[in-house]
Amino acid sequence: VVDAIVRGDRDKSLRSRVSALGWSGVGKVLVMVGSTAPQFDDLRSADLRRAVRRLVQDVLVGIQGDRIVLVLGGDGDLFTAAQSLTPRFGEGPVIIGPTVASLDDAPRSASAALAALESISAWPGAPRPVAADELLPERMLIGDPLARGTLIAQAYDPLSASGGALLETLSAYLGTGRSLEGAARDLYVHPNTVRYRLRKVAEITGWDPLDARESFVLQVALAAGRLPAEL
Repeated sequence: VVDAIVRGDRDKSLRSRVSALGWSGVGKVLVMVGSTAPQFDDLRSADLRRAVRRLVQDVLVGIQGDRIVLVLGGDGDLFTAAQSLTPRFGEGPVIIGPTVASLDDAPRSASAALAALESISAWPGAPRPVAADELLPERMLIGDPLARGTLIAQAYDPLSASGGALLETLSAYLGTGRSLEGAARDLYVHPNTVRYRLRKVAEITGWDPLDARESFVLQVALAAGRLPAEL
């Protein structure tokens, strides 16, 4: 079942197969991936399952070679539950996919998590664990269409819809090396106006242009939005 979710299968029999494994189907779902701990045997696997079941209503555990794939489901805070499971993984990155509405959408969470795992070497300072959507720029670099769509939907499109001044200001700010004064000169406005507009950018997108990492995310989002839609 876990392999089918990872592959993105949407076989109608998947739900009945999962129900047969005791999956209640209540609440939302996320997928978490990372490496196995050393000497990960059947005993450790059973211990992991018990630990996860104490935290969430539903769980599927897939062991794929040296990789663990956890599918978590339930009404509670799945992200916090996933964070607490990090010590159960081996060395290396641990990725938490986005929370989705139901098991039917679990392949999307799995796809995001696996793309983040593939691209995380491009961000040496990534935290552990890290949300897959914190790696949207890196995922886009490896050609992940879901990452590009997310960047456009969460940043470029809302800024474009805001009337143009925010998009223009963000572009000027990034284009002048993240200089408030430089952007103000280019736009013929006061630096405080630039600062105010950048705060609005942060409110709309959730990414703060004044933060080095988040300004990089926004810069990639602008590039993604400017590319032809058919790419």
